[in-house]
Amino acid sequence: MTDTDYELDDMVDEAELRHALERSRRRRVVVLVLLLIVAPIAVVLAAAGWVWWQLDPPGKPGGTVSVQVMKGWGVPEIGDELADRDVVGSSFVFQAYSRLKGAGPFQAGTYPMHRNLGVRRAIEVLERGPVVRTVNLEVIPGQRLTEIARAVNRQVPWLDGTKFLQLARSGEVRSRFEPAGTNNLEGLLWPDTYRVSENETERNVLSTMVEQFDKEATAVGLVDARVRGYGPYDVVKIASLIQSEAKLDKDRPLIASVIYNRLHANMQLQIDATVQYAINSRKPPTRADLRTPSPYNTYVVRGLTPTPIAGITEASLRAALHPATTSYLYYVLCTSNGGHCFASTYEGHQQNIANAKAKGLLG
Repeated sequence: MTDTDYELDDMVDEAELRHALERSRRRRVVVLVLLLIVAPIAVVLAAAGWVWWQLDPPGKPGGTVSVQVMKGWGVPEIGDELADRDVVGSSFVFQAYSRLKGAGPFQAGTYPMHRNLGVRRAIEVLERGPVVRTVNLEVIPGQRLTEIARAVNRQVPWLDGTKFLQLARSGEVRSRFEPAGTNNLEGLLWPDTYRVSENETERNVLSTMVEQFDKEATAVGLVDARVRGYGPYDVVKIASLIQSEAKLDKDRPLIASVIYNRLHANMQLQIDATVQYAINSRKPPTRADLRTPSPYNTYVVRGLTPTPIAGITEASLRAALHPATTSYLYYVLCTSNGGHCFASTYEGHQQNIANAKAKGLLG
């Protein structure tokens, strides 16, 4: 083979190599172009799939969770809370979808939801509004403000009894029967069973009780009352004394007559319930207790107490408005069912006491 033949072979090999390289380059370009076209589509499809998953996750929702939406929260805070509680997988998707859908603002409150619920169904739950818890608050006749405040604290988990009591003594909530210069709602809350929702505050509940008292007292004629020279607020005080002393409804007008008769005679009322109020106790007062210096101790002072001493019922209020006409000045427990015996003289009272002792009703 000549040198010329070798040169021709080299030229053929170089041409084939160039063609091979060109084909490889073209394939790479095609692959690159395809990647540039397909990759964004794949990313978009993956992102769309992920978003769809967040909106409506497959499978059944998980366990129940209670989501608390606080007052003042917007969509971002709610989205974070839902994500933290595993209700939704992404706070970002919740926020974006809420804005896209025009959902919100959402009410504060408690929402029962499920884990893995998904954005779409979480928004549906939020748009229905919160589930409002309610409980019964029982206010018993004869309770003092301090006892009602303890009932509030014990029976309504979201209310503060101390705050309730402070409000009741602040003058911020007032009864129409509360005179100027008095900031104490003692005796001016109507005993009843109240349905209290978790949206209510101490002030709401206190106002409801006062409004109920005003309504009930107005209905029985307290507004323009003038009973033996005593106006509405004094009548409420007398009703609270009757409430604290009487066990039987038939005794209430009679006890009322004793109170009015002793006031008219400028006698000390000497009612044990006022001593118990003065010493903040429910136990029978001792002889030492009867000497406790207090404007509420009617064994020490003359006249009525500065405020009522207990919540009253309609029966006690009616008795204070319409006392029996008697000459009685004394009464004492004398029957096993809580009835009282009455007397116009001290001697007659002493005889009633002796009879009660003989029955084992008095110590």
